[in-house]
Amino acid sequence: MSANRATLAQLRSGALTGVRRLDLSGCGLSELPMEVFALADTLEILDVSGNTLSALPDGLPRLHRLRILFASGNQFTALPEVLGRCVQLEMVGFKANRIRTVTAAALPARLRWLILTDNQIDALPAELGHRPRLQKVALAGNQLRTLPHEMAACKRLELLRISANQLTALPDWLLALPRLSWLAFAGNPFSSAREDAALADTPLPAVPWRRLQIHEQLGEGASGVIHRAQQDQEQDQEQERGDNNRAMALKIFKGEVTSDGLPHSELAACLHAGAHTNLIPLLGRLTDHPTQADGLAMQLIAPEFRNLAGPPSFDSCTRDVYAAEARFDLATLRRLAGGIASAVRQLHQRGITHGDLYGHNILHNGRGDAYLGDFGAASFFELDIALAVQRLESRAFGCLLEELIERCDSPAEALLALLALRDACLDEDPARRPLFDEIEHTLLPTSPS
Repeated sequence: MSANRATLAQLRSGALTGVRRLDLSGCGLSELPMEVFALADTLEILDVSGNTLSALPDGLPRLHRLRILFASGNQFTALPEVLGRCVQLEMVGFKANRIRTVTAAALPARLRWLILTDNQIDALPAELGHRPRLQKVALAGNQLRTLPHEMAACKRLELLRISANQLTALPDWLLALPRLSWLAFAGNPFSSAREDAALADTPLPAVPWRRLQIHEQLGEGASGVIHRAQQDQEQDQEQERGDNNRAMALKIFKGEVTSDGLPHSELAACLHAGAHTNLIPLLGRLTDHPTQADGLAMQLIAPEFRNLAGPPSFDSCTRDVYAAEARFDLATLRRLAGGIASAVRQLHQRGITHGDLYGHNILHNGRGDAYLGDFGAASFFELDIALAVQRLESRAFGCLLEELIERCDSPAEALLALLALRDACLDEDPARRPLFDEIEHTLLPTSPS
């Protein structure tokens, strides 16, 4: 959470008086230090992740300004009910604990962002539907068989992660929510068969680990680490064709449950996505890794490509953060947005929803060329929900388009068509939103529908 983690000595000496953020992650805590309460008049964000906590003190509401609490990687078996008495608390993160029980009393009245990834929860309280500010919920890697019907009242819910649970279907009310835009549901019984088929039927050539030279790290996400790699030459037919000794980006999956879901679900979606100008080309699938880790070899992208935006902040919650200087002319905007729409259209044709259609998952070069990446939240869908999940993703695209339009200097009259498209994508009646063939045609009128 913080670049500068506090030490217990600093806390106990009073050196942290007046701080708004306190990071006590990985400090070996078995209980919350009482000195934290001396910060009650200023403390807004507290991180106690990576300790051995199993309870929080009854006096926690004395931290009357506390808005955000992270307690991931501890030993909680129930979501502490004292959280429900914290009057300003709106973001609660208890990833990778041992939580089985979540009661109504544990849900703060102002709850906006709930992270319970990688626990053992098999049921949620109906009262979760009585939290009108709820925008973002991460529940991947639990044992849920259903969601409370009362959550149909969560009209502000925009992002939901329910991958790697025990759901046998998506509830009808879920796909009718007016603002839901980013949904991940892979790795459930109703969707896993198509993932397994994609993994079993891959046309990609094998990339043996023994033939790779691994170089510098290029990036790291929740599901894996990407390195620049080089494939060794071998005296065989491949060398004669000139296919060897090529540079590549190698993503090695971590094999852990992420906030989005399971790495093997991401791998299945990548393999089934197919070739497209706006998707990073795949070169092969890693084999024979010493730890049996899965991996993908991808084309190495030119360094001029950079992330379109940064991920959401605590305050923006579900909306990306752009550099202050980010600007786009109309032609660049149309080309960039149209290319991404075209890539999503292809995914939908192949029965895949991206699930994380955001600027921070798009690489661009400033001239309209762009790649849509990060398939960690991608899910396979069946025909019975095809239109609903595609129109859900239309709203995510509407958010992206809105952000780009806000950073376009063209006069309003030149933007009328884009503004109309934005409004159509953001329509709170999902049935009225356009599908991606229409979106692509509006942005790139000469493209095939």
